[in-house]
Amino acid sequence: MKGRVVALDHIGDREAAALMVDGVLEDLFIASDAPAPGTIWRAIADRPVKGQGGIFLTTPEGSAFLRQADGLAPGQRLLVQVMGYAEPGKAVPVGRKLLFKSRFAIVTPDAPGINVSRAIRDDEERERILEIAHEAMEGAAHGLILRSSCAGAEDEAIAADIAAMLGAAEAVLSDTGTEPEVLLDGDGPHMMAWREWTAPAEVAEGPGSFDSHGVTEAIAALLRPEEKLPGGGSMVIEPTRALVAVDVNTGGDTSPAAGLKANIAAARALPRALRLRGLGGQIVMDVAPMPRKDRTSFENALKSAFRGDTDETALAGWTPLGMFELQRKRGRLPLAQLLAR
Repeated sequence: MKGRVVALDHIGDREAAALMVDGVLEDLFIASDAPAPGTIWRAIADRPVKGQGGIFLTTPEGSAFLRQADGLAPGQRLLVQVMGYAEPGKAVPVGRKLLFKSRFAIVTPDAPGINVSRAIRDDEERERILEIAHEAMEGAAHGLILRSSCAGAEDEAIAADIAAMLGAAEAVLSDTGTEPEVLLDGDGPHMMAWREWTAPAEVAEGPGSFDSHGVTEAIAALLRPEEKLPGGGSMVIEPTRALVAVDVNTGGDTSPAAGLKANIAAARALPRALRLRGLGGQIVMDVAPMPRKDRTSFENALKSAFRGDTDETALAGWTPLGMFELQRKRGRLPLAQLLAR
């Protein structure tokens, strides 16, 4: 099936959203019991951890951990935002830099100024968007980032989005409470789909949307470790407690360049494979055999593949045994863990 389809459905009692592009599952959001990234809490400083340079916080939903806790004393009240998901048995990671993010605009209280996404290159369009922003932000002390989705959007829609995020920021920052409390909930899957999947698409809503558009079948395939690659190769993705192991295989290709071809195919497929499975942390790739001179081509393919990915990923480099390591933000919960609940 050609084209883009946004399917809004449920998996059991969990809200879920899927993006299908030309019949292939490209992205997936599923609600969880954990606090969603973007949630803002009023928290209380608890126990500093000097060895890690951070501090544990008491929040309305359990313990959280804040890095760079200089100047904080136990008992101090502060506002924090959930940055990602915690590893099993660990505290939720939070930060003090608050962002109020929507489809067109991001209000940034700690970073004044108005900035337009570099993806919008047309000078006239940039001027139009900036004019809307300056009018909407008149008198506000906060900063603003105008997202690439503003390009071609109606003036009223952009202005309304800025006003909504500005209002949310003002409400949170004017908080005077003293006990741990949720001040702003993170977005659920359907709202995330509206916020992040901004390209034109058919929208399918309601029970059965996943079945009728192939989402259910695609999710079932993600629970298997093997990912087929173009050219006949494959990669096997297996999460462990310590890391995520990725093993690249050439398949039936016995040509001299088989290793390089399989590795480049794996590099291009890896961001999607990790994103849909909700995998992060330390990633170790056992690449197919290839000459050392081809490593640069592989690295360039990896950099290009992760450039447009939603979760921040650092390419750490090669180990003495020829493995390639990556470090990826835990921006999602593992798919297998979500579906097991």
